[in-house]
Amino acid sequence: MSSPSANEVPLTPVSASESPADALQVAQARALKSVYVYEAPVRAWHWVNALAITVLAITGYLIGSPLPTVSGEASDHFIMGYIRFAHFSAGYVLAIGLLGRVYWALVGNHHARELFWVPIFQKAYWREIGVLLRWYGFLNDRPGKYVGHNPLARFAMVFVFLLTTVFMIVTGFALYAEGAQRGSWADKLFGWVIPLFGQSQDVHTWHHLGLWVLVVFVIIHVYAAIREDIMGRSSVVSTMISGHRTFKD
Repeated sequence: MSSPSANEVPLTPVSASESPADALQVAQARALKSVYVYEAPVRAWHWVNALAITVLAITGYLIGSPLPTVSGEASDHFIMGYIRFAHFSAGYVLAIGLLGRVYWALVGNHHARELFWVPIFQKAYWREIGVLLRWYGFLNDRPGKYVGHNPLARFAMVFVFLLTTVFMIVTGFALYAEGAQRGSWADKLFGWVIPLFGQSQDVHTWHHLGLWVLVVFVIIHVYAAIREDIMGRSSVVSTMISGHRTFKD
């Protein structure tokens, strides 16, 4: 395998010296052009989470903007009932899945922990962010190689996806508590949310805005993943299926 050129960005998640495990994986990837990154529980959570968010987005939109009425008795159709049931079920899946993901961050490999922290106090991290912004802005013709999430994706996952998801779970269960009524487990855990925002309609509004934040994030996320597979120097979509990051050169 030929040595990297002088202007090639090093093959590293942030820097090769960040941890011995990263340094070892960098060396292995250079020799084998493939390294095992995402363990099976992380990959399963990713796709289950994607399905849950899709169901939540569609049903949540329909709850906020209901379908036109249909003829006959409501009890003969129960359309909104099914939509709400799907929304609540997907909400449970999202919340339980996030708890499972937190657990796996504690027991999985070091890549499983990337979703929950960002090395914002490292100058090298922000330097890599600048390089990636130029790459996504079509100002650089050669991206870097990263074993785990690239620094920009990592920032977006923590400060956009994770925080928005937690916000949606908290506000969603607060609204769910209204139907479950006072004294229910949802009311005991999330009943403080509605008074904090002022009233129920305010929580509805913020919850609905959170939906659009996630929709925009998903669009950018899918675009960036497919773009990297086509134009980048490492696999992205297939990595979340097989767990292996494959490098092209």
